[in-house]
Amino acid sequence: MPANPQPLIYSCSGCSSAAQLANHLSLRMDREGVAEMSCIAGLGRDVKPLVRTAKSGRTIVMLDGCALQCGRHTLARHGIEPDLHWDLSRMEVQKEKHVDFDPADASRLLPQLADGIREL
Repeated sequence: MPANPQPLIYSCSGCSSAAQLANHLSLRMDREGVAEMSCIAGLGRDVKPLVRTAKSGRTIVMLDGCALQCGRHTLARHGIEPDLHWDLSRMEVQKEKHVDFDPADASRLLPQLADGIREL
């Protein structure tokens, strides 16, 4: 493992607008080199290589779309507490069914979240 590996970022990726925004933001931060995205669904399924990655000692960031915090609970099943956790419902993001996320929310939140990760 490199001396200072990127943080791992996990996101909710359910069907609501808030979940899709969480997934979008995590993908953007992965593509921009802020953090390396890994698969929360794989952790939920106990996929061994993904569990090993999550337990490797790297910094963990969790981005949940709503107050249910499914991602945080999935990490907890493996005894993992994220170093940084965001719940988009606490950041003025509305959770709606059958609609896409608001691109203005993505534009507003991406720099803020990326800066938070860089400060770790």
